Amino acid sequence: MVDAAGTRRQPRILHLHSSFDLGGKEARAVRLMNLWEDRAEHAIVSGVPAMMAARAAIDAGVPVSFPAAPPLAGRPSPARFLALARFMRDYDLVLTYNWGAMDAVMAHRLATPFMGLPPLIHHEDGFNSDESGGLKPARNRYRRIALAPARALVVPSRRLEAIARDAWHQARHRVHPMPNGIDTALYAHTPDADVFPGLVREPGKLLVGTLAGLRPVKNVRRLVRVVAQHRAQLQLVVVGDGPEREAIVAEAEALGFDGLHMAGFMADPWRFIGAFDIFALSSDSEQFPISLVEAMASGLPVVSTDVGDVADMVAEDNRAFVVPCAREDAFGAALGTLAKDAVLRARLGAANRSKAQAMFAETGMRAAYARLYGEALEQPDVLL
Repeated sequence: MVDAAGTRRQPRILHLHSSFDLGGKEARAVRLMNLWEDRAEHAIVSGVPAMMAARAAIDAGVPVSFPAAPPLAGRPSPARFLALARFMRDYDLVLTYNWGAMDAVMAHRLATPFMGLPPLIHHEDGFNSDESGGLKPARNRYRRIALAPARALVVPSRRLEAIARDAWHQARHRVHPMPNGIDTALYAHTPDADVFPGLVREPGKLLVGTLAGLRPVKNVRRLVRVVAQHRAQLQLVVVGDGPEREAIVAEAEALGFDGLHMAGFMADPWRFIGAFDIFALSSDSEQFPISLVEAMASGLPVVSTDVGDVADMVAEDNRAFVVPCAREDAFGAALGTLAKDAVLRARLGAANRSKAQAMFAETGMRAAYARLYGEALEQPDVLL
């Protein structure tokens, strides 16, 4: 980019997130920023200002700021949309994330013809608990209107790609399916025995682990219930933080289950996820969970609810352990089967690792995002 004085400068990229705790979309955004180092300046806004835990994962060498901004959520009004549009005007590219930033997308649509706003790319990674059981028609209509002139819509899963085209009426050429990727080589790391501070390993018991933002849609209380059924064989480690933390602890207490360890937020999943014996995902809604890819790259067998693209992501032999959300009994049975069969766990883990290495390496993801953002910035090579 060139400033008013004719001096070449880094592009300024504005990220408008529904929230910025370290979930899947935040982990991907942070990883890309870290990979691009100082090639761009980033400004990050969270729709929930108190949810900013992911900022701790941004490398020190990345030029990043956290400016005060007009609220991303609230009653729609011309004044609020105008304030959002004026805020976006100072950047070269606007990146919005999930429903919580959709008012900014609408403000961009309404103001661009009059204010010459920078291009906008929207990212939709999934749905919160209020849409996990089905999309809301009013929101679908709002998305159709707001997204119509956006430069692109990025989705990580095939299911979301279909929703974008069929429910939100987005043109095929503007919908960009981009599977999440990770540095799979890092996950060959063998974690230290004491990687989870305060965890007391009980002799003879396996660790079931999950990594999630603790929100209702992740339904970690379901996982507490099914692991508690196998308390003689299993302990549960929950990595992550969020508003459901106390409810999860209360669920364990109500069941008399003392095998729960709440590890809180932990950066760099490659340092610890391989310490689990079984990875479990208990969400009511997902699309393409990065935590699942991380578990696969670590060589873990997986038990999961059948959400998003999960059944297609895991190795073929592991698909039998992807169960319907409503079948808590099937989830418990799957955990029990893995708990008693070390050979099966090893076989499924090896198959998952092989698939992660072959299909979900971050090199392809990095290049795809660099091309898309670079083209929007009219500097195709700026992030390469």
